[in-house]
Amino acid sequence: MTVNNKYEAVIGLECHIQLLTKTKMYSSDVAEYGGLPNSYVSVVTLGHPGTLPVVNERAVEFAVRLGLAVKADIREENQFARKNYFYADLPKGYQITQDKTPICNNGYIIAKLKDGSEKRVNLTRIHMEEDAGKSLHDIDANDTLVDLNRAGTPLLEIVTEPDIRSAEEAYAYLTEVRKLVRYLDICDGNMEEGSLRCDANISVRLKGAPEFGKKVEVKNMNSFRNVQRAIELEIERQIAMVEAGEPIAVETRSFDAVGDRTFSLRSKESANDYRYFPEPDLQPVFITQDYINKVKAELPTLPNELFNTYTQTYKLSEYDANQIIELKEVAFYFNTLVKHTGNHKSAANWLMGPIKAFINERALNFSDFKLAPQKIAEIISLIDAGKISNAAASQRLFPALVDAPEKSAEQIATELDLIQNSNSNELQELVNEALSKHAAKVAEYKAGKTGLLGMFVGEVMKLSKGKADPKLLNQLVKETLEK
Repeated sequence: MTVNNKYEAVIGLECHIQLLTKTKMYSSDVAEYGGLPNSYVSVVTLGHPGTLPVVNERAVEFAVRLGLAVKADIREENQFARKNYFYADLPKGYQITQDKTPICNNGYIIAKLKDGSEKRVNLTRIHMEEDAGKSLHDIDANDTLVDLNRAGTPLLEIVTEPDIRSAEEAYAYLTEVRKLVRYLDICDGNMEEGSLRCDANISVRLKGAPEFGKKVEVKNMNSFRNVQRAIELEIERQIAMVEAGEPIAVETRSFDAVGDRTFSLRSKESANDYRYFPEPDLQPVFITQDYINKVKAELPTLPNELFNTYTQTYKLSEYDANQIIELKEVAFYFNTLVKHTGNHKSAANWLMGPIKAFINERALNFSDFKLAPQKIAEIISLIDAGKISNAAASQRLFPALVDAPEKSAEQIATELDLIQNSNSNELQELVNEALSKHAAKVAEYKAGKTGLLGMFVGEVMKLSKGKADPKLLNQLVKETLEK
């Protein structure tokens, strides 16, 4: 057993998801990414005396959506609290959050691992809160600059149980979180822009040990790969320290992607005293069962449900199903496509083949692809009917249909002279002509050199100018040679 195999990691993740609301959590200020610094602020965001916060109803709805999706318990009476701390980019000197009454408790997310297995990650809580602003350290050589546009932006914080045991599991969990919030239309999931952020609490212990080790928090990871790498490095660092008999400090660390290391930010030996107390300016928010039922009725079909439908009802492979459900727009396009064709495998192949290639070659987003699913179904129908070959469909018909979506697939195929010749009498004449030109090769075939079949088919295909139905042509050539 190697040193690393003696230990197991115990990991819990805290994810902040920035909600896609038009306004901030407790004010009517615009909640958008990318505005001029300090342009989306008002006296409410800045916490001026005499101003009063108002809860964003849309943010509450988004919290209920997420709670339903992860099968959490949704709280009826939701109270808010002030969390007091002092950062340069926290204008009020406190954050309005939820302390002892999170809107959601329990629930779980199923993460799919590379080996095909599944990992259930149980959730502790989901609570509503507001974001802080942003301190900028790399613009001015002498001073830190503060942009308060982000201050007050609605957040949901998802806190897991310490159920995760590896960096791979953490990566898979985050992938599911991003996919879920995108399907729910509550967050764009862009970690690079800060709309999905993750902190990891990591400890190690001997395998089988009942007690957890000392926990270290790692922050400032701005991509899924960075989260995975930071966890891997921190596990290695802690195991090395335990093996060397060195004590592990309870601290907050940051991840340096360039140096490929974690480094200490601050000690957490003494607990932070946030002095939580009830927010005096906000009444509790009550969530009724009728309201929950209304939100539930409007939920989209979620990824796991789609996966089951694709693999069990449509008989797609797990690989194909996972590829399609990765992006909500792709899955919903596929859902419409299969309403117009029963050839589900061909529908999946077109989506992940010619359509994906077309989008990638032009550096488009899937949402930029405007050809209706019904048009792809028309192409599939032509192929299935033997009227056009796969190659002609993908290389010539499909691009032409994108340029002229008002026409039918068969109309364009006719205009481009792509309709295959399925007239057996006409094809038989071409077969006879080709075989008569290669009498010696025919003799070789009849003597047992059956690998020549492809050559004969190719010769006939040339005579037909590529328009012979390949399936019928193969059949006719073989039958003629074996007479």
